[in-house]
Amino acid sequence: MHGCNGRMGHVIVDLAKEDPDIEVVAGIDAFGESTYTFPVFKSLTECNADADVIVDFSNASAVPGLLKYCEERKLPVVLCSTGLTKEQLQEVEAASGKVAVLKSANMSVGINVLLKVLKEVAPLFAAAGFDIEIVEKHHNQKLDAPSGTAIALADSINESLSGEYEYAYDRSERRMKRPVREIGISAVRGGTIVGDHDVIFAGHDEVVTLSHRAYSRAIFGKGALEAAKYLAGKPAGMYDMADVLS
Repeated sequence: MHGCNGRMGHVIVDLAKEDPDIEVVAGIDAFGESTYTFPVFKSLTECNADADVIVDFSNASAVPGLLKYCEERKLPVVLCSTGLTKEQLQEVEAASGKVAVLKSANMSVGINVLLKVLKEVAPLFAAAGFDIEIVEKHHNQKLDAPSGTAIALADSINESLSGEYEYAYDRSERRMKRPVREIGISAVRGGTIVGDHDVIFAGHDEVVTLSHRAYSRAIFGKGALEAAKYLAGKPAGMYDMADVLS
C-alpha cells in the first residue's frame, strides 16, 4: 500500500481486512510510524516485500519514483494519485509499455457508470442545443482543482462529441456570450465534502442534471481493491475501471 498512512491508505487497509482475497504485505509512507501489523517503509527503495500489485494513494510528486520501482520489479500498479502533470501522464503512458498500470480519475463504481452514460446521452443533448456545465465540490484539504474526476467527466463528454468542445475554468476575465462549444468546469472547496459532481445539461426552459454524491471514502477504497484483484498477473498495458467492471 503506497501512501498507507494517508486517509485513503487507512480506509483501504481496513477494507482489506474484510476481504479474504486480499492481504496487505507492506506499506510505504514517508510520514511517521504506524501501528499496522505489516511492515511500513519510509521509501520504496527500502521495501523488500514480495507482492502481486501495488495500490497507490499518495501524491503526484511520488508517482515518478513509484513508476520506476514498478518497472524495475515488473510489478502492476493501481494508480489513484490525482493532480498529475502532463509530463507525469506521459511517464505513466510510457510505464504501461513495461508493466500493467490501472489509472482512473475515480475508483467508484457509480462514477465509472456515469462516464459510460455520458458518452451515450451527451450527443443527444448537444444536438438539441443544450449547454454543458460541470460543478464539482470537495473538502477544503484537497490540493488540486478542478478534480481529476471532473476532467474525466468532461473528457468523456468531449470524446463523444468528436473533441469539438473547449473547457472553460474561469470566465472572470472575459465579457462575452457563452460559446456554444464550451464545457464550463467549476470547483468548490469547503468543509468535509467527500466528493460531489454534477453534470448539467441546460436547454431552453429545461435543465437535466446527472449527479454523483460520495458519502464516504469507502467507495473509492472498495474500487481500488477490486482493481488490484483484477490487475494482479495482467500483462503490461494501460487499464482503467471500465476493464474491471466489464
